[in-house]
Amino acid sequence: MKKYIYYPGCSLERNASAYNDSTLAIAEPLGMEYQEVDDWNCCGAVEFIAVDKMQAYALTTRNLALAEQQLSNGEQMVAPCSACFLNLSKCDAYLTASPDLAGKINQALAAGGMHYTPGRVHTRHLLDVIVNDVGYDAIAEKVKKPLYDLRIAPYYGCLIVRPGFLDKFDDPEYPTSLDNLMRTLGGTVVDFPMKAHCCGGHMTQISDEIALNLINNLLKNAADYGADVIATICPMCQLNLDAYQKDVNKALGTNYNIPILYFTQLIGLAMGLSADELGFGKEIIDAAPALAKIGVKPPKKARKARPSKEALPMPTMPEEE
Repeated sequence: MKKYIYYPGCSLERNASAYNDSTLAIAEPLGMEYQEVDDWNCCGAVEFIAVDKMQAYALTTRNLALAEQQLSNGEQMVAPCSACFLNLSKCDAYLTASPDLAGKINQALAAGGMHYTPGRVHTRHLLDVIVNDVGYDAIAEKVKKPLYDLRIAPYYGCLIVRPGFLDKFDDPEYPTSLDNLMRTLGGTVVDFPMKAHCCGGHMTQISDEIALNLINNLLKNAADYGADVIATICPMCQLNLDAYQKDVNKALGTNYNIPILYFTQLIGLAMGLSADELGFGKEIIDAAPALAKIGVKPPKKARKARPSKEALPMPTMPEEE
């Protein structure tokens, strides 16, 4: 077993629990063992650094310091969430490049009896680890139920392959690692030119018009190429394309009905794991038709639809002193 420190992040504890379920379900079959960061906190998401840079760096660095305490044999840290991966790797790169910044952040951490050594914790995205550490050949050996006839649009989002603070494991403009992984599982990978374009992020909380048009661009591209599902590697991307798909249909007169699945769920299906084990049934756009296409029974658990757009929480900012 290859051991990793595991940073799930806030989303995998809540709306992206299917990502966490499927990530943990496929770990042992792939020869991976995770040790979760003890007492981890939010990575700061994407807004906090615009509110208070030093507090944001301290918040992120606390996770790195906790992970450093758990290192025993040179393990690396894995972050399934693209935003978490970006923040953790970016923060470490900045601290390594600026001893002055590192000193100030460690001074703040010292109040809690903590310290971080810049460069000590190497954070990688889960996709990078699976395709490069486990490898396509080893994954192919685990495939029991190939995803034949399932047309998959591989969606990377805009964060993990650029700018790439610590690792550049794929092309920043036209990545192919997820494409190759889906083919390894037996799926039919459709052409998806917008695979590395932005889903809009938290623009859904700022401008409906801009957000829905950005989401529509991605859905239309996948639909134009006849995709049965979109495979994603990021909780925010999954949330936007899934939760706001009906809003796009209503606002723009479209008729999309494309399930947005985590790549780990598709790996698990190809391994022969059940839909229940992999967190299916938590998505808003029902994946049952896609599952039926590859002969997989839908989840036994009753589907619990995630909140509608109107019920989604607005992001909160810390109060000013």
